[in-house]
Amino acid sequence: MLCAAALATTSAEAVPSANDPGREKRKVDAQVDRLKDRLDETSSDLADAHAALERTKNKLPAAQTALARAQAAAAEADRANAVAAQELEAAKASEAKAQEQLDATTKEVADSRTRVAQFAAQIYQEQGFGQLDMALSSTDPQQFADRIALVDTVMDVQSETIERLSTEQASLTALEDHLSALRADSAEKKKKAEAALKRAQSARDAAARAKADLEALAAAQAAQARSAASLPATERAQLASMQAEQNRLKKVLKQRALEAKRRAAAAARAAAKKRQSSGGGGGGGASSGSGHGYLSAPTNAGYVSSEYGLRFHPLLHYWRLHSGRDYAAPCGTPIKAAANGTIIMAGSGGSYGNRVVIDHGIVSGEGLATTYNHLQSIRKWSGRVSRGQVIGYEGSSGRSTGCHLHFETLENGEFVDPRAWL
Repeated sequence: MLCAAALATTSAEAVPSANDPGREKRKVDAQVDRLKDRLDETSSDLADAHAALERTKNKLPAAQTALARAQAAAAEADRANAVAAQELEAAKASEAKAQEQLDATTKEVADSRTRVAQFAAQIYQEQGFGQLDMALSSTDPQQFADRIALVDTVMDVQSETIERLSTEQASLTALEDHLSALRADSAEKKKKAEAALKRAQSARDAAARAKADLEALAAAQAAQARSAASLPATERAQLASMQAEQNRLKKVLKQRALEAKRRAAAAARAAAKKRQSSGGGGGGGASSGSGHGYLSAPTNAGYVSSEYGLRFHPLLHYWRLHSGRDYAAPCGTPIKAAANGTIIMAGSGGSYGNRVVIDHGIVSGEGLATTYNHLQSIRKWSGRVSRGQVIGYEGSSGRSTGCHLHFETLENGEFVDPRAWL
């Protein structure tokens, strides 16, 4: 796919990590800035589409990591919730069992109390079981012995009943304390289970959000890829238009250079003929010597962001000439004429934006001209200009991705490296 191939030279450099989003963002931003530098004079739509696609691609690994972590957290929270639910069920079962034991012991205590009360009532009704009463009321020795044995038996039963009642009462108190502890434990387990359930639901929600974010990024990437894939045709058309404008300018300047050279040659012949007729010496021409240093820099602000030379287009995959020198400075920076000359064009240059073209005449035997492109606005529209005179202001008009001056130098209508004349 075009968008994937176009960004192959940069995507391999960035493998984002979720550990430091700020650092990764700075890394991606720097990568996108480098890409924009390589896309200088590329249409902003195409550059922005591919920059957006690159940013989205670099976000995907972090989103995938976030989704994996959220899903793992949700699974762990579900496990914790299951354990808490099991502990709660066990606590409830222990509480129910303790309640049954308490109910049974309570019934036993109540029964024992009833028996003791009945026994006490019987003693009261029969006015005691004292041994003296038994002896006085006996009619013979055998009856006396029998009654004494009965009294001992009844007293033993009474003592055992009271002792058992005391034991059952103590057991009842212990069971009540145990049940209270179990109820407290059940309440704690219930809170723990509710908290675990809440964490599990929160983790599932986070996983769902992470999945939605990842799906949104994937959808955005697909849309951006389609957009980026549809733009190269427009980009190529703009490049063709720019090339046509360059060819037109070269033709005009080549013709002007030829005419200027003819005039210079005619003037030189006329001057030589005049000197010969007057008996003077020979020699003398329009201008001579090296052109190096003849032109002044159009601005001393900012920095040179790109030099003259062949450049590989990272999106359209072909070599083309970067026909000038780029000066990066804030929009609105004054731009000055590089030397004395005549403005032969000023206005819209299509993809070049606002443009001024100055013909400097014949210099060192060459027809020299300079162009000033992507201006924010033009100050000098026509006529003669002097070296250092402000002709416009730096901008980003036309086919440009940011504030810069695209400065070109032409010899006899052909582009040359400006550094040969600066």
